[in-house]
Amino acid sequence: MPTVISHAVVPLALGWALGPRRIDRRLLVAGALAAMLPDADVVAFKLGIAYADDFGHRGASHSFVFAAAVGALAALASRWLRTPPLWAALWLAACVASHPVLDAFTDGGLGVALWWPWSDARIFAPWRPIEVSPIGAGFFSLRGLHVLWSEIQWVWLPTLLSAAPLAWLARRRAGARA
Repeated sequence: MPTVISHAVVPLALGWALGPRRIDRRLLVAGALAAMLPDADVVAFKLGIAYADDFGHRGASHSFVFAAAVGALAALASRWLRTPPLWAALWLAACVASHPVLDAFTDGGLGVALWWPWSDARIFAPWRPIEVSPIGAGFFSLRGLHVLWSEIQWVWLPTLLSAAPLAWLARRRAGARA
């Protein structure tokens, strides 16, 4: 898995690119937190649930069904998020879904259960350039620095470099309407 920091980079960069008129600050923060949410499944280790189980790490919480469920909850919280229900649902579902998609590009672990509950298969992308992050305090080590460097190369820079032109276009388009 990429670190929780890198999972938050995707919605933060996209939110920045879309601008505050489209992504309110509350929605932006909720998106960053939602992108990290699937890794709350590490609690399963403490509960004696095995990694490979449906509710183990990279299991049900890393599925598109889970992303859709979070999106539905976001629609219910849309007033607090200061956005229409459909936009809240789509944004938060996309932010959650970005997590297992990134995890699928890592070079370790068991893959992600994207299609749970219809399939318990753990899936990897055909190309896996992102170094898998150690779980827990292992991140604060030399290995953790290597992982962070890998994430900067394969997550942060591509995300920011693709968000920048989008931001420029969005702001240019908004300026043309003014």
